[in-house]
Amino acid sequence: MNPEDSKIITLARAARARNGSAEGAAVRDETGRTYSATNVGLSALTLSAVQVAVAMAISGGARSLEAVALVSEGDPSPADEAVAAELGVGKLLVAGPDGTLRG
Repeated sequence: MNPEDSKIITLARAARARNGSAEGAAVRDETGRTYSATNVGLSALTLSAVQVAVAMAISGGARSLEAVALVSEGDPSPADEAVAAELGVGKLLVAGPDGTLRG
């Protein structure tokens, strides 16, 4: 794994641990900026960690993504994969809570 991909996995792990969340995600945009987030589970709003991180990147001016990382005990949802693909990422980096890549 390249160092930049390792960095976003570390950022996703840290976000997940800091908030005690089920998921942590981080994305890297076309300029190299990174954004990390956790899932949101409110009664009026439910978003995956990938969706939040992507929304943060788009809100920050990103036009495309170079990489998307998800740290979770589960698998990415079809919606996570679709939003990553829409912004140019073919395959999500998926890691367990210990940072070990899966798949």
